Amino acid sequence: QVQLVESGGGLVQPGGSLTLSCVASGRALDDVNMAWFRQIPSGERQFVAAITWSGLGIYYGEFVKGRFTISRDNAKNTVLLQMNSLKPEDTATYYCAGTTNSFTYRTTTYEYWGPGTQVTVSS
Repeated sequence: QVQLVESGGGLVQPGGSLTLSCVASGRALDDVNMAWFRQIPSGERQFVAAITWSGLGIYYGEFVKGRFTISRDNAKNTVLLQMNSLKPEDTATYYCAGTTNSFTYRTTTYEYWGPGTQVTVSS
């Protein structure tokens, strides 16, 4: 069983940056595909980014457009999401998720979830 805990959220002005961190415990992540999703105020949960267990496959949601970077350090059981040029529409609760299945954009594929961290982009 994997426990995931996110951190790094907060209030930031438009154009600012944040780095979200996801730390895993319970088992190693070196065979787990990891992703970030976000739940916007309307309730919709969106795919943000994903990185395969090897780090060789990286995927982003269309709205990211070069602003976010996902990375992982399997030795530290950590996945990061560097977010730059933040916009008010990036306001959401951001969730770290993991799966031992093949990569997918679908939330239902992911069996491990963190509790989420709130990101608010506002002046």
